[in-house]
Amino acid sequence: MEPVEPPEPVAPLDPAEPVEPAEATEPATAAGAERRIRQLDARTLRGLAHPLRMALLTALRRSGPATASQLAAQLGESSGATSYHLRQLAAYGFVEDAPEQGKGRERWWRAVHEGTEFGSGLMHDADPETRGAVDVFLHEIAHSHAREVSTAIATRGDWSQEWSDSTDLSDFTLRLTPRQTRELSRRMHELVNGYLDSAAEDDTGTAARVRVHLHAFPQQDV
Repeated sequence: MEPVEPPEPVAPLDPAEPVEPAEATEPATAAGAERRIRQLDARTLRGLAHPLRMALLTALRRSGPATASQLAAQLGESSGATSYHLRQLAAYGFVEDAPEQGKGRERWWRAVHEGTEFGSGLMHDADPETRGAVDVFLHEIAHSHAREVSTAIATRGDWSQEWSDSTDLSDFTLRLTPRQTRELSRRMHELVNGYLDSAAEDDTGTAARVRVHLHAFPQQDV
């Protein structure tokens, strides 16, 4: 993992998520729509913007259907808390029952969508409650990304040299206009979306889940 710093400025670009976001900030692309991407509005954002709810939804999307007890054990929470927040997620349409999974009385849950999209217009909503939910939502995504990177570094010895040589931890400082920044983000989303089905083409048996983060934000000149 070697940081790379390119010369600046770069040439202008001329021309898609979640904020995995998990999550993206741009409207859904055709590929995203096929993957059942949930577009957040003010109401559903307020329903999702809670650290445990976001963690529950992520766990269901990545690992498949589970019970409140299983999720509680996975996340280090009480089953009462996970059960309550799963019901709240269901009320806002993020999760639903998975009755085909259950063989007893325990309730199984599954995610309704594969991803979430966040429109930048929500950051300028007239309702202060919505703007507060934006802050919670974005900070939790940032914390989640930081935890994932820290875990990847701490467990790098568990992977083969080939995987170690294939990982990346780079950052770039560019001088761009707002339009160029949107174009750069959109092009990177399009590139990543082109690999969504690449695991189906793997004939080597070496494919693993790979997390790709995209952060783009302005900084004050020092």
